[in-house]
Amino acid sequence: MTANDDSAYDPTRASEHLRFVRRIYQMRTLGLGFGFFAVGGVLYQQGAPWWLWAALFANGFLWPPAACLLAVRSRDPEFVEYRSLTIDSIMGGVWIAVMQFNVVPSALLAVMLSADKIGVGGWRFLLRTAGAQALACAIAWAALGFGFSPHSSMTVILACLPFMFVYPMAISSAAYGLARKVVRQNRQLAQISRTDPLTGLQNRLYWDDAASATMTHCARCGKQAALVMIDVDRFKEINDYHGHQIGDAVLRRVADVLHRAARMTDTASRIGGDEFALILMDTEADDARAIAERLRRAVEDARFEDAPELRCTVSIGVAGTGARSYTAAMWMRHADSALYRAKQSGRNAVEVAPE
Repeated sequence: MTANDDSAYDPTRASEHLRFVRRIYQMRTLGLGFGFFAVGGVLYQQGAPWWLWAALFANGFLWPPAACLLAVRSRDPEFVEYRSLTIDSIMGGVWIAVMQFNVVPSALLAVMLSADKIGVGGWRFLLRTAGAQALACAIAWAALGFGFSPHSSMTVILACLPFMFVYPMAISSAAYGLARKVVRQNRQLAQISRTDPLTGLQNRLYWDDAASATMTHCARCGKQAALVMIDVDRFKEINDYHGHQIGDAVLRRVADVLHRAARMTDTASRIGGDEFALILMDTEADDARAIAERLRRAVEDARFEDAPELRCTVSIGVAGTGARSYTAAMWMRHADSALYRAKQSGRNAVEVAPE
């Protein structure tokens, strides 16, 4: 690895690679450990020499920690682990030849080695490792004199049972865990994609959906809702004079006021730089005006520790879902018009759109 590679070291990615190595280590330890008994049943039946037993023991119990150590100490743990998985397949091919294609353990070994390759790298990785496995099997079979004894005795079948039951359960459990993790991450991504990172309120994407859903609900159920549009007065001047850090603090304070005012059925959103919206369900325009006045006063009374002289105000426009609003876009335009009048009247004011 070059100096440039070291400078590009990504701790997060390295941590992901090490988690991958640990996961494979657990599966390899379990699979080769139980595979020892499946292959051992055939070696016992064959009266195999001690060196074959030693090789089987090394493959079953010494190779998993060795492969893990090689990956962990490598600069590229993921690459080394994929290489070790290929070695697993090669050794599987050798043991199939050693067993002289004893049908039950050979089929079990081939299927399990294929399943973990698909789970790790998909069908392309399986095809690559299956080729290595077949080549290793052919070479070992030729070296051992092309022995062929497919019959599986009851002893061999019984020796295969632990591997047959435990390893598929482990693979299924691992796949289930990964699937749940993916679902959880997708939910988190969906939440992040709909949440404004500065204020924690819903963003414009979510608000558009919520506004449309509210209009549909009110039309179907004959209920009322009110839209409160909020704009921070002279926000550019606040940023220019006090700095963006104080500007962010102002936005977070307005968001906090909205968050505390919103009920479970309401939707508070940041829809632009210094623009906020609050959808009030089951609320008529007059009641919404009273709520908007409380919001205006709460922002006006806010104080900022890093800028004690700062007095922040907001202008607010309110529009109900009356006969003039057929769509969410029209509803927003009416609230925007009311907000514009509040700005024109001197700011720090609340205006309500006519019904």
